[in-house]
Amino acid sequence: MSERLTAAQARRIALAAQGFGTRRPDMPGRAHVLRTLDRLGLFQIDSVNVISRAHYLPAFSRLGSYDRTLLDRAAWGVTRDRRMFEYWAHEASLLPLDLHPLLRWRMASADRGSFGWKAMRVFATERRAEAVGVVDRIRDQGPMAVSDFEEGRSRAGWWDWGDAKRILEWLFYAGHVTTATRRGSFERVYDLTERVIPRAILDLPTPDEAEAHQALIERGARALGVATAIELRDYFRLRPAQGDPAIAALVEAGRLIPAEVAGWSRRAYLHPEARRPRRIAARALLAPFDPLIWERDRTERMFGFRYRIGIYTPADKRSHGYYDLPFLLGDQLAARVDLKADRQAGRLRVQSIHLEPAAPGETMQELEVELHEMASWLGLTRA
Repeated sequence: MSERLTAAQARRIALAAQGFGTRRPDMPGRAHVLRTLDRLGLFQIDSVNVISRAHYLPAFSRLGSYDRTLLDRAAWGVTRDRRMFEYWAHEASLLPLDLHPLLRWRMASADRGSFGWKAMRVFATERRAEAVGVVDRIRDQGPMAVSDFEEGRSRAGWWDWGDAKRILEWLFYAGHVTTATRRGSFERVYDLTERVIPRAILDLPTPDEAEAHQALIERGARALGVATAIELRDYFRLRPAQGDPAIAALVEAGRLIPAEVAGWSRRAYLHPEARRPRRIAARALLAPFDPLIWERDRTERMFGFRYRIGIYTPADKRSHGYYDLPFLLGDQLAARVDLKADRQAGRLRVQSIHLEPAAPGETMQELEVELHEMASWLGLTRA
């Protein structure tokens, strides 16, 4: 039997699952940040720093002004303080430590040479001895970055990787090394996994692939509230052959509930513990890589909001600016705001504001409040 939901019910369920609709804490602390990470399952990492690096923004959207060093220490602090690890999940992500066992199948796949960028896979096979040599060097000399191997390569992009970067990234994908910390302009510093991930986590049993896929789908369902199969698979980047059997098994076990949402052409699945609020009181600026909106088709279907970030669009084709953030008010995406942190001048600059056709009358007033809070959080003034 399928549950029947209106589009508005599905939207409110999704917002509640993502942590919206509850009062922000007066003084967000470490526990609030970690609970937000646990709720979302990950913070996506992106190097763009137009406002703030992407992994900081989802917690701000849900908690308001919090101390970013709390996240830094939990992500890249000493092992006893560490509560997150980096890995390839949705994209490059910070994840709660308890997800480490659920992604070991992906690490094993990379170790066999069947996962990761094509240019890296050679180090799983015929050039594996070179990778072993890099591991030995890190073991002997301590944490190292690409710039410690190849001068001038620290800023290299995906299109300009040297061998050291390819080796280090393959070792990262395969789980042999992980991120110990970040250096300078956010350069990844690698160390042996066993010297970074707490021993209690490494000692947890490794589930088989099918069990791990089910756990990842369920984790995605909990974060999304209600979602289609495509969206459930996309959360942790599972292929149909991996995600679809997991969804079927979870339905059979009663851990996912089939649902029909008015206006949705595809079947949806509801997490059985999802809250079903009658209204959502929320006010938030959303990063382009926020999990509420990262699946653009879902965003358009759920909110009637077509979103394409301008940073990936040629300047003459941008419709809403370079780095435009959707503005959530209540249960609507009410506006788009193109922002830039001008750190030299100490200002948060608002390049443009575009209201949606059905934006509530109080949108500008509420947006100003949120812009001032974001500016204060960044140590800037509202320009």
